[in-house]
This record gives sequence, C-alpha cells and structure tokens, in this order.
Amino acid sequence: MNQSATAKEVNFAYKVRHALNEHAEHLPAPTVERLAAARKLAMARKKKDAPARIVVSQGVLAGSGGAFFEQPLSWLGRLGVAAPLVLGAALFVGMYQSAQQQRISDLADIDAAVLTDELPLSAYLDHGFNAYLAKRAE
Repeated sequence: MNQSATAKEVNFAYKVRHALNEHAEHLPAPTVERLAAARKLAMARKKKDAPARIVVSQGVLAGSGGAFFEQPLSWLGRLGVAAPLVLGAALFVGMYQSAQQQRISDLADIDAAVLTDELPLSAYLDHGFNAYLAKRAE
C-alpha cells in the first residue's frame, strides 16, 4: 500500500472519530452498546505491537562510531584510506613539476635562440614573436 492511500485511510479514521465524538451524546443507548461491543471486538483482533528489529554490523555503515578502525588489523583499514590520499598528492606534485620543467625548457629555447642571434632584429619588435619562434621550430 502506498503512502497516499495510507494517509487517506488515516484521515478518514480521524473524520469518523471526530463525527462520533461530536454526536455520541445524542445516540440511543442500544447504538452506544453496539458500538462498545464492536470496539471490544476490534481491540481483541488488533495485532500486538511487535518491537522493530534492526540488525547492523559494526563498521559497515558511516557514522558507526569508529568501529571500523577498532577492529583487528585496523592498520589495514587506515592504510586503505591513507594510501590513495598519498598517491593522489604525489601525482599532483609530479604533474606540477613536469609542467614547470616544460615551461623552463621552453624559456631556455627562446633564450638560446636570442643569444645565438639567429633571429632578425625585426623579430624582437614584433608582437607575434612567440608565433615566429613556433613556426621556426617546426
């Protein structure tokens, strides 16, 4: 049963209870007795409230109070968390160093070309100096 049907049933029950409470004083005695007998019968047939059971394994769910790290061989769990972090940091440092080396190499090529005087003087004044160097390198 979906939630909207359950909500409609509960709403209907509240409306019936409210109507009965308002007019209970005006009902004839036999009707009141029949309603009381019907209520007793319904209460006898009602299911007993069963306690809800929830089974949770420690260390499986987030927020389990750190039980994951309190288990035997917890250093493996810590290593499983720390290793990817260290590896990721090393990867980023390596990428940064590689980009820096490439930049230094490009600047060294430009400096070497300027110092060997292989460029015409107009290249130094041209705004497309880097484009000229790129074409010459090809």
